[in-house]
Amino acid sequence: MLDQPPDPVAARRTNPERSFSHEVKSLRLGAGETFRGEGVLAVTKAILQAGVGYVGGYQGAPMSHLVDVLVEAQDLLDELGVHLETCTNEASAAALLGASINYPVRGCVTWKSIVGTNVAADALSNLASPGVIGGALIVVGEDYGEGASIIQERAHAFALKSSVWLLDPRPNLPTIVRLTEEAFELSEASNTPVMMELRIRACHVTGEFPAKDNRPPSVSRNRRLAEPAAYNYDRISHPPSTYIHEKLKVEVRQPAAERFIVERGLNELLPGTRQDLGIVVQGGIANVLMRGLDRLGLADDDGAGSIPTLVLNVTHPLSSDQIADFCRGKRAVLVVEEGAPDYIEQSIHAILRKRGIDTTLHGKDMLAMAGEYTAELVTDGLLKFFARNANDIDLSGPRTRFEAARAGRAEAQRLLGRPLPLRPPGFCTGCPERPVFSAIKLLEREVGKVHISSDIGCHSFATLAPFNLGNSILGYGMSLAAAGAVAPVMERRTISVMGDGGFWHNGLLSGVSSALFNRGDRVLVVMQNGYTSATGAQFIPNTEGNRRDGQNTSDIAATLQAMGVKWLRTVRTYDVGLTLRTLREAMTTKERGLKVIVADGECQLARQRRIRPQIAAQLKAGERVVRTRYGVDDDVCTGDHSCIRLSGCPSLVVKPSPDPLRSDPVAHVNNGCVGCGLCGEVADAAVLCPSFYKADIVRNPTWWDRLKWRLRSTVIGALARA
Repeated sequence: MLDQPPDPVAARRTNPERSFSHEVKSLRLGAGETFRGEGVLAVTKAILQAGVGYVGGYQGAPMSHLVDVLVEAQDLLDELGVHLETCTNEASAAALLGASINYPVRGCVTWKSIVGTNVAADALSNLASPGVIGGALIVVGEDYGEGASIIQERAHAFALKSSVWLLDPRPNLPTIVRLTEEAFELSEASNTPVMMELRIRACHVTGEFPAKDNRPPSVSRNRRLAEPAAYNYDRISHPPSTYIHEKLKVEVRQPAAERFIVERGLNELLPGTRQDLGIVVQGGIANVLMRGLDRLGLADDDGAGSIPTLVLNVTHPLSSDQIADFCRGKRAVLVVEEGAPDYIEQSIHAILRKRGIDTTLHGKDMLAMAGEYTAELVTDGLLKFFARNANDIDLSGPRTRFEAARAGRAEAQRLLGRPLPLRPPGFCTGCPERPVFSAIKLLEREVGKVHISSDIGCHSFATLAPFNLGNSILGYGMSLAAAGAVAPVMERRTISVMGDGGFWHNGLLSGVSSALFNRGDRVLVVMQNGYTSATGAQFIPNTEGNRRDGQNTSDIAATLQAMGVKWLRTVRTYDVGLTLRTLREAMTTKERGLKVIVADGECQLARQRRIRPQIAAQLKAGERVVRTRYGVDDDVCTGDHSCIRLSGCPSLVVKPSPDPLRSDPVAHVNNGCVGCGLCGEVADAAVLCPSFYKADIVRNPTWWDRLKWRLRSTVIGALARA
């Protein structure tokens, strides 16, 4: 049946039916045409316009789109001679930029920051030391703030540490595109890699800009070099060369970068009528500042108004002359810098004090020390700034409206009796990973609480209700390594969970090889769903198929056996009973050493993308199609709801009991059901109630289907009347 979960051995993972054909078409726009789209796609177009020679990256929101679109634009890349490398982690992506150390070829890599930058740190440090002669651009998705999915840190610290220049463009498409193109030239003018951070909103801001023709790179797959670069030990990141590298960073490269930034006008000065006041703002949150000033009637949407504003599209390095010239003669300047520590504010303080400029500087004393700068928060900070430094500006009206809006929200919260409930992320309906955590919950009923070492990926949602399984998350593919010091001090074996994406990213070496080498007695569950699902279902080495051909690259079970894993089991994730028995065996066997369970089940979201076109084609051809659904018998359900607590499926909900003598609500399967069968599996494995039933919905039925339906209807009707 089409809607049944696939057999783990027989099922072939094919590319989910999704298409970026519209985006690919926009990459072909040329001079005289107008590009319309999102910020991340504008960056993709800009690097092609800038003559990039090679592109690489590792998927991670909000930057996954860049590489995903280029994967489907292979024909265009072949025409231009641009090489695309889909990397197994951020470190391998960063190492690609080594091509620009010795050769005049422009390169661009991308990933999610700050976690991706941490992984890439070793390669980036060694890249920044000798510097580059070809422009090298790192585009990072700055996943910071309320909508972030990771730890709250900024890429700024890394840029300072390694002397990598950091761009933070104002979120409008013309600015983003100009800064992307200028980034390559800045890199070449200062022989330094350049990092450009794009916040979530900048990646998804929409707009337009005049397109240019794509530029074939001067050195590429279509224009190859006859000979390698001449040997030059000064280009090697190794002592004694590294000693002179450090001097060049400070004495040559940074001054060259500052000159370029000022001469090209990369930072924007928005004029204002009040010359005694000023605002310095990171480019990435300039739109939020404009919104705050607009609320107070002090600026329009473009920033024109009362207060002169310096928009830092480049936040490192800061031009001392530019900062000093802007602040000189002003009574007070407000620095709007999102996140902590206040790197920019401290730097501006140092510049002003060293030059004897006595302008009062405000920043974190008016605004929050950490966290995302929303329009409400920035507006509140602006009111404080003007109240202290510009009493002649009448803001009584805007202040009253602002306070009324805030009071309205407070009143709504009071009426609710508590703050608005959070909406944490969760597993998709039919997710193949959910059954494994149901099995672990059942296991804990038998053996007691178990230390669960969690990992990055969809499976990290199990740390939330209703499972609440997970004691730590220390990095992508690091769950097994994170249990290394916990396992020896626990009476029970620990369980580490990682996805197949994390397995290839870091888990194989950091976790498996280390556990084997140290003879660790632990349990590892590898969620094999066939894709890097959390970031958009990208291909990974064990996917059945490759972006270049239909063959898979590697097999997880075979790799584990080759590494020396002796206790290895593969289970179908939707079989909760088998998964529970396998977990029980792994936790109780007398056999010592690493025990690995490969939990196989194709990503349901990718699977639905894949089978829907198949089903549509079958229906159009008049073929028989069966869709499986599950339900709950209202008369049998006791209202215990253990099924909901053990599965957490979004399609398993409650509804009022139709029996007027029973006040407790009953379980109900809504129309979101994809027929994975987890609810029934859990009910069976946990020996719950027999209220679940399975129904096959047949479309384009055969004569045999119709005959069976008539017979069943007749028998059931007769029994009901009796």
